[in-house]
Amino acid sequence: MVDVKFAGANFMDTLIVQGKYQTRPKFPFTPGSEFSGVVREVGESVKAFKKGDQVYGTIPYGSYAEQVVVPASLLQPLPKGMSFVEGAAFGLIYPTSYAGLLNRAALKAGEILLVHAAAGGVGTAAVQIGRALGATVIATVGSASKVEIAKCAGAHHVVDLSNEDLVAVAKKLTQGKGADVVYDPVGGDVFDQSLKCTAWNGRVVVVGFASGTIPTLKVNYVLLKSISIVGLFWGAMVSQEPKAAAEVLRALTDLYTRGLIKPIIFPEIYDLAELPKTLEILGSRKSYGKLVVRVDEKTKLHSNL
Repeated sequence: MVDVKFAGANFMDTLIVQGKYQTRPKFPFTPGSEFSGVVREVGESVKAFKKGDQVYGTIPYGSYAEQVVVPASLLQPLPKGMSFVEGAAFGLIYPTSYAGLLNRAALKAGEILLVHAAAGGVGTAAVQIGRALGATVIATVGSASKVEIAKCAGAHHVVDLSNEDLVAVAKKLTQGKGADVVYDPVGGDVFDQSLKCTAWNGRVVVVGFASGTIPTLKVNYVLLKSISIVGLFWGAMVSQEPKAAAEVLRALTDLYTRGLIKPIIFPEIYDLAELPKTLEILGSRKSYGKLVVRVDEKTKLHSNL
């Protein structure tokens, strides 16, 4: 059992409470899939953790609560220097981005990476990871106000989709070659446009449908450019490939301790009682980076006290 300090907010939370997500728990239930906190007690068979350990973790749902009961396999020790706020923002978006880019798309140093929704949670994580791995990162955002966020995450180039044509700009930036890897948490029209600016032997990684529209694949582009379309669902990977998932988390801890990745936190951190407001802001696309909810009101924002 863990005493929760902070919980991470994700776009899927806005869907799951409406019954629109692929996981549909029976009502009533407590949403929330990410958390950080302190181990309160452990089962007799648990050897990896002890009472008082500072941890972060993910669960299918239930993290918007003062305490969570979680299998030890879904917990990770909080890396040295990481605050509880960062811990609550780390356990889902970074593994999703790392496993999508490395395990599924085999991103290599020197390749061109196109990241959609690059000012959001998974987007900023993918930009940081791509940059850390030596890729040239082209980021897309939905408004001019989010351009600087993508740049702060490490993007080499930013395309504002509200007033720029993705295909034209991407072809210009890549000298007509296109992107080697496309990271897509958006779906919809953005997915269709991505196929037009993907390089020969390019890989498109599908991690979500924030647009609300699941695209229909036009396989003519797949054939003509020898494109690979791959998906990544981190929650399923944890259960289906536990050893590979553990290696992903070890690699991310290394990148964090080396200062190569760091969660970008939305400055307004709301208390648990304000959760409806938090999810409303998240669903309105007015936020950037990662939204975090403070569960333990006694915990300071940027410390482990």
